[in-house]
Amino acid sequence: MAGNVTDHMANERTYLAWVRTGITVIALGFVVAKFGILIKELVPNAPSTSYHLSSEIGIVLVLAGAFMQILALRSFVRNKNNIERGVFQPSAVPEMLAGILTLIIAILVVAYMVITL
Repeated sequence: MAGNVTDHMANERTYLAWVRTGITVIALGFVVAKFGILIKELVPNAPSTSYHLSSEIGIVLVLAGAFMQILALRSFVRNKNNIERGVFQPSAVPEMLAGILTLIIAILVVAYMVITL
């Protein structure tokens, strides 16, 4: 059984939602990294830790977004193959990893905001 069209379309929509989330996290990382440069330019006597911390957190966010893209592709391909075989095998691992990653991102951003206030 190859699965019906709506199953494949739902899988694709889910994949695209993951891709959008990953792109958003990557963009957030870029903005955070560049924010440190802005601080350095606008406030010349700002502590250098703010600038370096901004860059480091930005890099971590970009890597987290890239990891989300890998999870998204893995999940999409696995679900596509399961749909084509007519098998339903739920897997919470990618979703749990994305949730944990999002929590870590939130903690990093809050920590950054507290440090740079």
